[in-house]
Amino acid sequence: MSNPGAVVSPPAALVAVVSGPLDWRRVVDWLSTDGVIAPEEARRTIARCSQAESTQHPLVRLANVAMARASDGKPLDIEMLTEYLAQHCGLPYLRIDPLRVDVGKVADTMSASYAERHKVLPVQVTPKEVVVATAEPFIDDWVAEVERQARRPVRRVLANPQDIHRYTAEFFALAKSVRAAQKAGASVGSSSFEQLVELGKTNKQLDANDQSVVRVVDWLWQYAFDQRASDIHLEPRREQGVIRFRIDGVLHSVYQMPIVVMSAMVARIKLLGRMDVVEKRRPQDGRIKTRNQRGDEVEMRLSTLPTAFGEKMVMRIFDPDTAVKDLDALGFSPHDAQRWEGLIQRPNGIILVTGPTGSGKTTTLYSTLKRVATEEVNVSTIEDPIEMIEPSFNQTQVQPQLDFSFAEGVRALLRQDPDIIMVGEIRDLETAEMAVQAALTGHLVFSTLHTNDAPSAITRLRELGVPTYLINATLLGVLAQRLVRTLCVQCKLPDEQATHEALAAAVKPWKLNGGYHPYRPVGCVDCRMTGFRGRMGLYELLVVSETLKLGITSEPAMDALRRQAVHDGMRPLRMAGALRVAQGLTTLEEVVATTPQP
Repeated sequence: MSNPGAVVSPPAALVAVVSGPLDWRRVVDWLSTDGVIAPEEARRTIARCSQAESTQHPLVRLANVAMARASDGKPLDIEMLTEYLAQHCGLPYLRIDPLRVDVGKVADTMSASYAERHKVLPVQVTPKEVVVATAEPFIDDWVAEVERQARRPVRRVLANPQDIHRYTAEFFALAKSVRAAQKAGASVGSSSFEQLVELGKTNKQLDANDQSVVRVVDWLWQYAFDQRASDIHLEPRREQGVIRFRIDGVLHSVYQMPIVVMSAMVARIKLLGRMDVVEKRRPQDGRIKTRNQRGDEVEMRLSTLPTAFGEKMVMRIFDPDTAVKDLDALGFSPHDAQRWEGLIQRPNGIILVTGPTGSGKTTTLYSTLKRVATEEVNVSTIEDPIEMIEPSFNQTQVQPQLDFSFAEGVRALLRQDPDIIMVGEIRDLETAEMAVQAALTGHLVFSTLHTNDAPSAITRLRELGVPTYLINATLLGVLAQRLVRTLCVQCKLPDEQATHEALAAAVKPWKLNGGYHPYRPVGCVDCRMTGFRGRMGLYELLVVSETLKLGITSEPAMDALRRQAVHDGMRPLRMAGALRVAQGLTTLEEVVATTPQP
């Protein structure tokens, strides 16, 4: 069962004899005959399953028994059983990936009642064929009818019966809601700059509270949470609206829908986010709090932007499971975690976090502040905007229209008896001076800068106009970071061919426990054939030592500052990435593409 997509020719006798619904006893017999389970395991399974009748699909029933695999003793789950049955019967095995299914075409191929009656689900429609998932390999009396209706041949694939049942309900319900919304708003004029004027049409607007629109928006959010998306993009195009999810830093196209439906969805979300629904000519920001499938609260930050074909909306998802983590979960090595802990326990000074947009700075800051926000201290923030509401902080948002900037915010916070202050970003000299003033008066200040690496933050402060002596007096440390994709643990394989001499040389100065074990991505259904699943942080932590302060005072070249920081214990970003490659967590190509040249 190592190649789930392989087509295995079934034995001739099997094709001749077996027909009709799948029988669990026959599956147990095949598993035993093929050596997948031991004979005693087969007898135990038959005895347990014979105790009571069940309406469950045979594969579901056997998966619930958790038969032990003969080779390693692992329980056979529903996917293992489905893959085995596909190979045994000579059908391609498919793990249904909802991101790869065109729901609109699925609903055009057959009705929901027909799919439910025959327990089949179209998963791909091309000009040449219709691919239909089934969990009954020996029932094909529906094939001819579907081929006549679709006017193209049908190719059957075997899929998990639970997935077929789940996605049949979800896909057809979504298609029904989209059609209902489209019908209700069929006469809505688009906001494109090349709008088509049709004579005789009324200008009835599609109601954002229409139940079909409500259902589509609810589906969108739950679907995004289920797929581990960090961002949702609603993008109006010339002919259709496009929905895309960002998963592990990469955008995936999810669904296309009529422009009128997408406009109604944007209006619905703006309404819930307390934004101006009527105003479509200027950008707006908002936020929504909802719940995921587990009942946990999830915050979303909303942003709209007028484009050539209508309003584009991006929703950034702040899942509590990922927004606040401990240092190990963030990806800190023991070496850097210990040094970071030492910094954040200091009573006063400035700690900076640097990196490009989307590098995880917010997660690091929130996780760190959550760690130090005890009942004995007052933690106050000034942000633009407030990324996520955290009850243990006192959070304030800048308001440029009221002349309430970062600098004004820090000035106001200093009168609020704070212990720890977080400034969203140091953008100008005034904000930098207020942060320095706060640090000099006994406060611990966290903030961010946009620089390529940690040593560059020092020169950036000097470029803003902060005197060298004030940098030496207040700056405690700088943390630069990046996010890299992590290898999928289900399919990664040792990289036997790659010598990676540069990597081996890079990790040599650092005593790497466990040796050097690079892996390469392969791709499987769990990672959508990408070879990667999830992301982790790479960190470069510069701690300002007395020796480094002397270097800052003498205004040396950046290379001199970097060499001194490394001497003091800083591991450059690419070094941090090389260590993770050596540990088999990511790839050298991923690290090189993400980190700056040292």
